[in-house]
Amino acid sequence: MRTDYHNHLEKGTLTIDYLRAFITKAEEEGIEEFGISEHAYHFHETKDILSNPWVDKRRWYTMEEYVDLFKEAEKQGLDVKMSIEMDYTPGRHAEMERFIRDYPFDYVIGSIHWVGDFGIDLAEYRKEWERRDVKEVYRKYFDQVVTLSESNLFDVIGHLDLVKIFRYVPDDREFLMNEYDRITSALANSKTCVEISTAGLRKPVEKMYPEPELLKMCQKKNVPIVLSSDAHEPAHVGYRYEEAVALAREAGYTTLMTFNQGKRKEVSLT
Repeated sequence: MRTDYHNHLEKGTLTIDYLRAFITKAEEEGIEEFGISEHAYHFHETKDILSNPWVDKRRWYTMEEYVDLFKEAEKQGLDVKMSIEMDYTPGRHAEMERFIRDYPFDYVIGSIHWVGDFGIDLAEYRKEWERRDVKEVYRKYFDQVVTLSESNLFDVIGHLDLVKIFRYVPDDREFLMNEYDRITSALANSKTCVEISTAGLRKPVEKMYPEPELLKMCQKKNVPIVLSSDAHEPAHVGYRYEEAVALAREAGYTTLMTFNQGKRKEVSLT
């Protein structure tokens, strides 16, 4: 089985026609489990979780609209999972838990895009990398990976090493290996799966998430995986999946996790 659980409608509309374009592409790519996981910050109901000038300008939807879209999809016989990608926000665990509990998500993705006020993957903030200590940014980013895992709020962590997106990487290998070890141990002690994401192949780093060494550590500690493209347009659904499958197999994986109405099932990787 192949999954694509990390996809976004934000460049289009919350309509059946636009959703159908994603589903059609998934079918063409042989994706058997497909889900939409819109960014939580787009919804007015998440203002108490994450609020800053960048995200507040992009708060477009209500959760009622989102849930209604999936109800309509079900009526029309469309096979699609409803999810959300939530920015993990330290100090907002109660608010995140309440939001997750309030809606019938098939699964929930937790991701880290902000280190304090620094949007690490945003083009608008790219020059900040030149002003900051790269190792310190990585340490703070991985601190959040640990606490995200410990929260046990999320089924999947998105793009585990997104922090490398602009090719800023500490040249201290021992530091990186130690960080990889501590975050994989935290993941192993949680319910959180790791996604193999081909999105990085479309970004400046031109590499998948996570790094092969990091993924091998996940496998050795029995951290489950899902496959994701992080598509923001229909054409990118299932993007370069053969490479994702190859990376999974090279790391030693033979299975992946699927989700339905909050329940998980391990299936063979094909």
